Amino acid sequence: MPSKTIAPHDYSASRSGQKTFNGLLVRSNTQRGVTLIELLVGIAIGLLTVAVATGALMVSRGVSGTVSDVSSIQQQAAYAMRVIGLQLRQAGSLRLNLNPGTASVAEPYMASVAFEAITPPASSPLEGFNPTTDTLSGTATPVTLTTGYRRYTEPVFTNATEQALSRNCLGGPADTSSDARLESIFQLTGSELQCNGNGAGAQAIVQNVANFQVNYLVQDSTSTPGDSKVKSVDASGVTNWGQVQAVEVCLVLYGAERIDLPSSAPANDPSTSYRDCNGTLIDMRTLAAPRKQRMHMAFRSTFQLRSQGLIGTVL
Repeated sequence: MPSKTIAPHDYSASRSGQKTFNGLLVRSNTQRGVTLIELLVGIAIGLLTVAVATGALMVSRGVSGTVSDVSSIQQQAAYAMRVIGLQLRQAGSLRLNLNPGTASVAEPYMASVAFEAITPPASSPLEGFNPTTDTLSGTATPVTLTTGYRRYTEPVFTNATEQALSRNCLGGPADTSSDARLESIFQLTGSELQCNGNGAGAQAIVQNVANFQVNYLVQDSTSTPGDSKVKSVDASGVTNWGQVQAVEVCLVLYGAERIDLPSSAPANDPSTSYRDCNGTLIDMRTLAAPRKQRMHMAFRSTFQLRSQGLIGTVL
């Protein structure tokens, strides 16, 4: 068998240090590391990416905190207005006695009924109720609001004995109480809107309250028949509580999250201020701690009374 001669490989090195094979350039298998400049550029790009991500995270966290703060303020205001409104809408309500007389009738539905307008007190003032004096009252300094209505027991399906189903702002008094009047007293103490009544200690309804104002809508004494006029006054302007037709309640609540306000904005600018209960713009940057640079929101509600200004005049 004829033999085959294999030509030897012709390796040579060029002057630049690169190898050639039969006149062709052969690349070296050795790997070069990154230079210091390339490493610094990579680190700079990484740090820039982290900074952008951190900034986006902080902005997102700030927006989320502000939204949560606003939601919390609105929930607290809604709860406070619901508690106050429940007591104001009940203010002045009387007990309907289903059988005030002794007349005997053939059918129960034919028996006469009557409202118990005045319940004389027994051993304590709360055991009596007079709609003329116990329905509504208040003070201007400090601002307080007191409501009252008749408490009575009635038969219930779930209990063999009669129960009192109405409650004041604290959920009292107990079923065993002899009080004939349900009393709720609202007042601002520090930054808490508190309520007490029927001898119980004051308890906070909502916190972070900056202002609590109450105005009363009363019939103008100068109005003529057929041309009725209603004016809004505070407690010091009410001369006859029985003529109050409605109550205006204003609450200003502030948040717990610090917000960034533009320092370059002028004083009382709408972007840095809120409108108080009396309509005044207040700059949130100038407030003292803990209210400084906190979200402030004002809430107003008007509640019409059952009596509509008739208690003390007609009733």
